[in-house]
Amino acid sequence: MAFVTIFKNRTGIEKEIDSFLDLASESGLIFIQGVDAFLNNKLDIFKEHLDHIIATENGADNLRHSIEDLLYRKTLIPESRGDVLELIEQMDAVLGRFKGVMFRLEIEQPHIDKKFHEPLKALINCVIQSVESVTLSLRAYFKDISQATDHIHKVSFWETEADKAATHIQKAIFSDAELGLDVKMQLRDLVRSIDKIADQAEDLGDSLAIYVIKRSL
Repeated sequence: MAFVTIFKNRTGIEKEIDSFLDLASESGLIFIQGVDAFLNNKLDIFKEHLDHIIATENGADNLRHSIEDLLYRKTLIPESRGDVLELIEQMDAVLGRFKGVMFRLEIEQPHIDKKFHEPLKALINCVIQSVESVTLSLRAYFKDISQATDHIHKVSFWETEADKAATHIQKAIFSDAELGLDVKMQLRDLVRSIDKIADQAEDLGDSLAIYVIKRSL
C-alpha cells in the first residue's frame, strides 16, 4: 500500500518522512557508539558522538516541522492528518530520549564498574531493537500496512526484554556491597533512563496499532 493511499498528492512528504525515519535509526547507532566510548573512558570520542546525536536530533526536528507544514498545507487528507502528526511527534520524543541519556552521562560522569558493562550493553541492545522495530512499523504504516502489525509485535517483545535486562542490572547494583548508596541510586537512575526509551517506543507502537486498525476499516 503506497503513500498515495494517504496523501492527496506526492509533494515530497514521503521523502521527508523516510529521511526522518532514517535519522531515527541513525540515532540508535550513534547512541550505541557513544555509550561504548564512555564505558571505555574515551571521552573525546564520546563528545564527538554527543555532538553527532545533537545534530541528528536537530535535523529530525527540522524535518518534523517541514512535515507538519506539508500536512497542513497541501498533502494529507483531513481524517488522517492528526494521526500522522501524532506519530511523528512521538517518534521525535524517542529521539530526544537518546540525547537525554547522553547528556546525563556527560553531566554526571558516573563511574560504571566493568562488571556492569555487558549487562548494560545487553539492555541497550534491547532498547535499540525496540526503537528499530517501531521505526520499521512506521515505514510499513505508510508503504505496506500489511507488514506493520508484525513489526509492532516485535516492539512489545523487545520492550519486555529491556524491562528484564533493566531489572537484572538493578538487582546486581543493589546487591553489590562495594557500592555506596549514592552510587547505586545514580546507576539505577541511569538504567531507568535507558529503559524508558523502550517504554516510549512501545507507547508509540500502541498508538500505531490503533491507527493501523483505523486505516483497515
